[in-house]
Amino acid sequence: MPGIDECLLEAMTVNGARGAALIEWTSGLALGMVGEVRDDDPEATAAETTELARMAAEQTAFAAVTSNNGDNDDADGEPPVEDVIVTTRTCYHLLRFVDTAFDSGVFFYLWLDRRDGNLALARLRLRDISQRLALI
Repeated sequence: MPGIDECLLEAMTVNGARGAALIEWTSGLALGMVGEVRDDDPEATAAETTELARMAAEQTAFAAVTSNNGDNDDADGEPPVEDVIVTTRTCYHLLRFVDTAFDSGVFFYLWLDRRDGNLALARLRLRDISQRLALI
């Protein structure tokens, strides 16, 4: 299974990728970062994306809905939010939550140029990368 560095480098092969990071969202610590960083400030980038991830993950409005048979859709332990997408006039920002074997809030952040990037493809590739990530 690939580690953090290998997964980040693979994320940078997505068309239009400008930067990628793996961030622990309870502390805002970047576990790894490659490519460009907005404003040349990696700590600020990690902190700002962490705020967005935390806001989405902790809101009950985004919690899984109980199905008609009474089962909760997130009963298997997966987080209720899979990913967060922010679009601007020039970029896509994709945050993908990573399931871990231990109790941790980790997410991938992928920054894409809107002219060259394909948001749907990037989302699928980031999902696949996050499923293969080996956190030790």
